[in-house]
Amino acid sequence: MISLEQFELQWLEEVVASDPSTTHLGHRFAEKILRDWHEIDASTAEVILCDGAGDGGIDAAVFVAEDQTEGIEGDTWILIQSKYGTAFTGSDTISSEAQKLFATLEGKREKLSSLSVELVTRLRNFLSNRGPKDRLEYVLATTRRLTPEEEEYLANIKTLGRAKFGDCFDVDSVSVETIYNKVAEEDAFGTNKLQVKLKTIVASSGNILLVGATRLTDVFQFMQQYKSASGDLDLLYEKNVRKFLGNKRKVNKGIEATIEHHPERFGLYNNGITIVAEEVTKVSTDELVLTNPFIVNGCQTTKSIWSVLQRKLNSGGTAPSDKQKDWEARLNTAVVITKIVVVGSEGEELLTETTRYTNSQNAVGEKDFIALEKDFRTWAPQFNSKYGVFLEIQRGAWEARKAYQRQNPLAEPHYAEAAYAFDLLKAYAAGWLSEPGIAYAKNPPFAPGGSIFNKITNSGNFGVEGLYSAYLMQKLANEYSFGRGAKVQTRGQTRYLFIMVAVDLVKDFLLNNQLEYSLSSIGGAVIRLNEAGLLKHFGDAAVQLIDDYLTNGNEDCLFVEPEFQKMQDLNAFLKSEKLGKGEDFSPRLRTQIAMTKKIFRKSAPVALMKTAISAPLCDAIPTY
Repeated sequence: MISLEQFELQWLEEVVASDPSTTHLGHRFAEKILRDWHEIDASTAEVILCDGAGDGGIDAAVFVAEDQTEGIEGDTWILIQSKYGTAFTGSDTISSEAQKLFATLEGKREKLSSLSVELVTRLRNFLSNRGPKDRLEYVLATTRRLTPEEEEYLANIKTLGRAKFGDCFDVDSVSVETIYNKVAEEDAFGTNKLQVKLKTIVASSGNILLVGATRLTDVFQFMQQYKSASGDLDLLYEKNVRKFLGNKRKVNKGIEATIEHHPERFGLYNNGITIVAEEVTKVSTDELVLTNPFIVNGCQTTKSIWSVLQRKLNSGGTAPSDKQKDWEARLNTAVVITKIVVVGSEGEELLTETTRYTNSQNAVGEKDFIALEKDFRTWAPQFNSKYGVFLEIQRGAWEARKAYQRQNPLAEPHYAEAAYAFDLLKAYAAGWLSEPGIAYAKNPPFAPGGSIFNKITNSGNFGVEGLYSAYLMQKLANEYSFGRGAKVQTRGQTRYLFIMVAVDLVKDFLLNNQLEYSLSSIGGAVIRLNEAGLLKHFGDAAVQLIDDYLTNGNEDCLFVEPEFQKMQDLNAFLKSEKLGKGEDFSPRLRTQIAMTKKIFRKSAPVALMKTAISAPLCDAIPTY
């Protein structure tokens, strides 16, 4: 495994490229943190970047609307304060930036940029209309993780923020080191043996399951030992289920209230926790040693235990009040039901299934972590070997690979390009399933267990070839500069619409030349056309359609679509699940596509394309 310093150098390479201004440096850092930490970027969520001098203590903001169908409860604003490198000077920075933010949200700062003024107006409206499940999360993003003293300062900011804005206010911190630790843990699991003691009384149920009860104070001590041994408490949840916003520090107020006011009732109210471990050794009647443990169900529970006990037991003071003594006496009787599953060193399947089924019994969504999926673990090395492109199934793995290659320049294979598995699922859905709106608008349906994820992976004809053909369409879109930083205004929000049109043209070509046009056949055709240098013909036709359709004033353009006339919101229109389907929602688009197909049939080099599509696929593409 590469060192943190090497990983950090590689991770920051694209952040510092081309000597950006201080403001742009902060923006790039915040955007990349969002992508690698929460899997959020401008193509899938509303990311607002604020100007440097008038940012009001906010470098970037993300709004995530409630979506009950996808398990996202309440509206959430994530506010990022980006402190790259020496811009972070410790506790003073935490304090000064928080004061700036509070003044901004309270309307006490006048010198704000126009973008920040608009954002602050929205934030203040949010605070005025917030519901019990809405959240405002202030996140400090740094290069290195915070020290215990700095974490304590940040916890104080949370207390002050809640006093000002209510219980919806929360804080968090993330760093390049946090991301490195997650990649390092994935590589180290099964080789390095992390052993942590847990005091508990359990009974065996077979040779893989232990069931019993654990005192909350012992759970807290276990977590303290884990953090001390691993350096990052969040690694304890790496095999846990993740929602769209992850499982980081989302405090369950009900759990905290029980611990604070009625700890003796905790075991009655709580459903318990599930821990998986590679190996369990019984030291005594009430103590176990867990090897490579992970909490796969009970993130909310254990994080709440950590939050309350850290605050009430680790705050110092040698003369506790009678109230504190009474609470501690009742706390000592508080227990949580505990299941410990022994998965063994090769127990990845059991671990994954335990995670899935323990969480399917409550409101928590499926794990938004493709690296746990058996199929993707199988496909990744096949994809890498066959196509010479590094398939990243865990965020941060490509950064680690590039750093490793830099450290070992003669190591083989040496990859020059990478494909992100999660993004490829979106491209595939947009093109092959004609779902450009949902691909642009949402993440949860593409996560393991999500509706689109299941539709793709359970089809029986999706695999390495499907992933690679989706990668080629993503790459084609990049050649026309679709997405963030688009040079042509019509291409800023239309990446997935472009992919839908381009793939539809390929399908139409197959159909009208009496060739097989199943989903897998379309994928094979895309690969063969690319090998022959002919795929760009489809891209040129598709991009012309997109540019025409997004240009106001053109005949049959988006702006005269009946539904757009009603909503007058380009972002919402392009994110609609109805986009490109049928004649009711976007008839002008269907007209444009029909005309483009007719023109393409007449102008395309049909003979060359038919020959290319009929040719056998190459065994490997020498791109590394």
